[in-house]
Amino acid sequence: MSPTKDQSLIDTNGHSEVNGQKSTNGTFNHPATIKEAISDPSLIVESSFIGGEWIRGDSTFPVYDPATDKVIAEIANLDRQAFKTAIDHAATAFKSFKQTNEHERSKLLHRWAALIRQHAADLAVILTMENGKTLPEAKGEVEYGASFISWFAEEAIRSYGDVIPSQHPNSTNIVIRQPIGVCAIIAPWNFPIAMITRKLGPAIAAGCTTVVKPPSETPLCALALTKLAVEAGIPPNVLQVVTTKDRSAVEELYTNPIVKKVSFTGSTGVGKMITAKAAGTMKKVSMELGGNAPYIVFDDADLDAAVDGVLACKFRCSGQTCVCANRLYVQRSVHDEFVARLLARMKKFKIGSGLDPSVTHGPLVNKAGVRKVKDHIDDAVSKGAKLAYGGEVPADLQGYFIEPALLTGVTQDMLLAKDETFGPLAPIFAFETVEEVIEMANDTEFGLAGYFFANDLRKVWRVATALEVGMVGVNTGKISAAEAPFGGVKESGLGKEGSKYGLAEFQVMKNITLGSL
Repeated sequence: MSPTKDQSLIDTNGHSEVNGQKSTNGTFNHPATIKEAISDPSLIVESSFIGGEWIRGDSTFPVYDPATDKVIAEIANLDRQAFKTAIDHAATAFKSFKQTNEHERSKLLHRWAALIRQHAADLAVILTMENGKTLPEAKGEVEYGASFISWFAEEAIRSYGDVIPSQHPNSTNIVIRQPIGVCAIIAPWNFPIAMITRKLGPAIAAGCTTVVKPPSETPLCALALTKLAVEAGIPPNVLQVVTTKDRSAVEELYTNPIVKKVSFTGSTGVGKMITAKAAGTMKKVSMELGGNAPYIVFDDADLDAAVDGVLACKFRCSGQTCVCANRLYVQRSVHDEFVARLLARMKKFKIGSGLDPSVTHGPLVNKAGVRKVKDHIDDAVSKGAKLAYGGEVPADLQGYFIEPALLTGVTQDMLLAKDETFGPLAPIFAFETVEEVIEMANDTEFGLAGYFFANDLRKVWRVATALEVGMVGVNTGKISAAEAPFGGVKESGLGKEGSKYGLAEFQVMKNITLGSL
C-alpha cells in the first residue's frame, strides 16, 4: 500500500501544510471544518453523480472526522432506484464508449492522473480528515492512487491478442480482448483513493463504463476524484457514483443483469455473499478480501531491517490494511533482541490528529475498530500473553484512538491468531524451526499476503514457495505497487488488481476462427 509513516517523515520545521493551520511548540489547532483546511473548497462534494448530474436526493448520512468524532459532511443517501438509474446510464454510455480508440482512453486517463497530482495536497487533507491516517501517509496514498491511473493509461494501448495456427486447413484463430461491459465497483474505507483508482483505471482503460459505490465512512475522496475525472474529459456517463448507507440498495449492483462485472474489496463474509448473488447472472467477479498475514523473522535476518518492515506493514494506517502483518513469528534465538528493538521504536510513536505533523499514528476509522483491538488484547492476556507496551485508550483524545500495542508470549489458540485484528496490535509468536513456522503461518483460511526476513538463499526460496498466499515480501514490508499483481488465494479472494494482468479482469477473450476467404 502507500508509504509508511515513521519519525523520519515528520516535517522537521514543526509546521503543518494544512491550509490556515500551524503547529508549533507541540500545539496543533485541528480545523473545525474540512473546507477551511484545503485550498480548493470546490473539491468537497456531498452529492452523488448520476447521468452526468450531481444528485442530492431526499436524505443524507453524516461523515465523521475520526480524530474528533465530529461531523464534517452530510452525504446524499440514495435508494435502490438510484442504482438502477445509474446502471441504465452506464449501459447506454457503454454502447459508444466501447468503440473509443485505446489511445484516446489513454489520453483521458493521463489527464485525470495529472489533475489528481495537481490537487494532491488538498486530496491528502480530505483523506486524512475522513479516514484518520497521517498526512504523510495520505500524500503517499494520493500518489499511489494516481500511479494506477498512469499505469493503466499505458496499459490501455497494450491490450494484445494472439494469432493461433489452426489444425484445420485454410483456417486461422485470432484471439481478441474486448471490454466486458458495465462494471460495479465497491471500494473500502481504508484506502479511499488508491482502492478506487486501482479499479477504475483498468475498467476505463478497457473501455468499460462503471457504477461506483464509495464507502460510507470515506465518500469524500471518491466524490473529489469524480469531479476531477469529469474535468479531465472522461465522459460523465462512463463514471457513475452512488452514495448510500442502505445496504439493501447496493444489492442492485451485484444482481442487476445489466452489470457484467463486480469488483469488490472488503471482508471475506461480504465478499462471499456478493459472489453468491452475482452467480445468479453469472457475473465476472474480482474479490480482494480479508487477510491474516504472517510476518516471519528468522535467526539469520537483518533485525533492523525486520523492525523497519514491521513499521512499514504493521502500523501503516494504524494497522488498518488488508496486507498488514497480523501475526509476527520470531525465531526463539533472536526473539528477545527483536522485541527489544521493536519496543524501542514503538516508544517513539505519538498518536493524535493525522494533520498534526508531530503525530506518527492517527485514529482508527470508528469506535468498533477500537473495541476489536481491545477485545484481541484482552483475550490474549487472559490466555497468558504479556502486554509489553501500549493498548490503552487515551482519555485526553476525543476521537477513535488506541495506543499501538505489543504483545509477547502469543500462541495459536488466541483469537488474534485466527481473526484479522485490523488495528495497531503487534503480537509476537516464538518458533523453533522452519517446518514449524510454515505450518503455523499456513494455519488460516486466509491467503492474501505473507512476509519473512532471512538471508539464506535456500531458505528464501523454500519459504517463499511454501507460504499459501498470493503475495510474498522477502526482506521487505512493502509489496504493493501499480506494476505488481495484487490479490490473494484461499478465502482471501479471486482475481488480480494492478500490473499487466489487471486489465484482463475487465475484458472478455474472444476467439475468431477465420476460414478461407
